[in-house]
Amino acid sequence: MSIDQVETGAFAREWAQWHRRHETALADPHGFLAVTGLYWLSATPQRFPDAPGEWRTGPQGVVVTLAEGEVLLVDGAPVERAHSFGVLAERTEVTAAFGDAVVEVARRGGRDILRPRHPDNPLRVDYRGTPAFEPDPRWVLAGRYVAFPEPRPTTVGAAVAGLSHVYDAPGRIEFTVDGTPLTLTAFNGRTPGSLTVLFTDATSGVTTYAANRSLQVDAPDPDGGVVLDFNRAVNLPCAYTDHATCPLPPAENRLPVAVTAGERIPYERG
Repeated sequence: MSIDQVETGAFAREWAQWHRRHETALADPHGFLAVTGLYWLSATPQRFPDAPGEWRTGPQGVVVTLAEGEVLLVDGAPVERAHSFGVLAERTEVTAAFGDAVVEVARRGGRDILRPRHPDNPLRVDYRGTPAFEPDPRWVLAGRYVAFPEPRPTTVGAAVAGLSHVYDAPGRIEFTVDGTPLTLTAFNGRTPGSLTVLFTDATSGVTTYAANRSLQVDAPDPDGGVVLDFNRAVNLPCAYTDHATCPLPPAENRLPVAVTAGERIPYERG
């Protein structure tokens, strides 16, 4: 066996371990595959079939009124009769438990929403993993991060019609694919200094999910160097369920090349 074969095998094994961890998180008992509904709250109290209580929102935030015998656990403490969740900041959420389920209270696109999450949701129970391209070191690309003078507020669409999201873009990433120079507008990542890019490419709607894919990028080095490992490009929740409000990529992140790496169209959307 050659050194190249050994290194390729190690690369594939490391990717497989990462992807298993990613799929385990996706299939968490209270993850996105467990979501049974997406409800837009208003000033009018509403009751939903998959969560206890009557729910409303207003200037003081989200309030639930519970009937006799209904109980929610908020921060581990039982709540009866009524509870105020207060005013939520954009793209934040809190959860309350009932039985083996939870209900997510969140704010998206300037509106308050409710999403119950049940472990026995068929989408989660029947989940059999997400297909992906075979890992290929060719798609581990060197890039250069260029910070904007100031973060740029960037409005993008959403998986839900009529909804939009606004993110501060701190900069862009420059890289090449087979000699073609490309750029991606980057948003802040999950950890300090890291970056997130949302993109589509020539495979979108053909072998990969049409609306978007996401890639996490580690913090740039002191010279702005970054590594784009497109083998770790993943689907957002909207690829699996219509109960998601996922952002769409900014227009400039529609790559004209075919990125034959990362996750493909989920079986659930096949």
